[in-house]
Amino acid sequence: MTVVHYLNQFFAGLGGEEAADHETVRFDGPHGPGKALTAAGLPIDVTVACGDDRFALHEADCLVTLLAWIEEAGADVVVCGPSFGSGRYGYACGVLARELGRRGTPVVAAMTPDSPGVLASEGAAYIVPTTGNVAGMRDAVPVVASLASRLASGAVVGSPDEEGYLPRGLRANVRSEQLGAERALDLLLAKLNGELRTEIAPPTDRVAPPDPLGDPAAARVALVTEAGCVPQGNPDRLPTRHTNIWLRYPIGDRAELGPEDYLSVHAGFDTTEANRDPDRLVPLDAARALAEAGRIGRVHDEFFTTTGVDTPVAVSTRMGQEIGAELRNAGVDAVILTGT
Repeated sequence: MTVVHYLNQFFAGLGGEEAADHETVRFDGPHGPGKALTAAGLPIDVTVACGDDRFALHEADCLVTLLAWIEEAGADVVVCGPSFGSGRYGYACGVLARELGRRGTPVVAAMTPDSPGVLASEGAAYIVPTTGNVAGMRDAVPVVASLASRLASGAVVGSPDEEGYLPRGLRANVRSEQLGAERALDLLLAKLNGELRTEIAPPTDRVAPPDPLGDPAAARVALVTEAGCVPQGNPDRLPTRHTNIWLRYPIGDRAELGPEDYLSVHAGFDTTEANRDPDRLVPLDAARALAEAGRIGRVHDEFFTTTGVDTPVAVSTRMGQEIGAELRNAGVDAVILTGT
């Protein structure tokens, strides 16, 4: 049995956020959580790792390298993570799992159920649900080790309810002792009695609205846009569509965004008028006026931007979670989000 383990820069011991652009690397044996997996009965033969930002910015290149290493190792199973509540790390785990699944390699991952990696995996991975932080490592490791060991040996894995992994969005035919009409009537009677049951689970990706601001006059407000607003020349090469990255730019010393400095690279609408007045995209002038009038407390000193056209839901979810985490860490109380 050959087991390959994928980690990000932090869990591989390469560094924290300062190493988020770390290139792909390969090690023999276990690193970080791989040592716990080995102790739980799943010996790690090869560890591959990549910085979170490096994967997000150079996804295709990173995948080529990682997949080549995993194929060279002759992996019988690949373990990704645990990534817990990390958006970038979870997304990388999900995308790598998806590509391995397309090649027929079994994958086990571990992350929170709302991680963008769940959607990104497209059902290719057996995903063990975790807490949002490393406090859940002890509970996740034995389940991951057990699933991975059985997958590597070709053993049959039971249903999500039996094994404790997240539903993969796959349906299998099973023989029922009841006719379809009988099952339908049972479901109807259950519903009339206040019990909601279904043979096909409905989508659950609803986002609850946040609580209202207690005191807007004391709030720090951030400006976020999916209109593709970037400095002239697009120095960081934000894609015009199908983007999988977001960017941030300082505005602490600006009263407004002028056309000589900013433009939109969005490919989904006519940007002519917006480029004549970039404050249509990122309403910095209006936000400054609100702050001066005491309607809001202050404007956050950076604005966040991406291009929201033809972007997959999984990628949008991941980027939204990452931006949201950045804003929470910065003490932002509210966001003005502009769309196209």
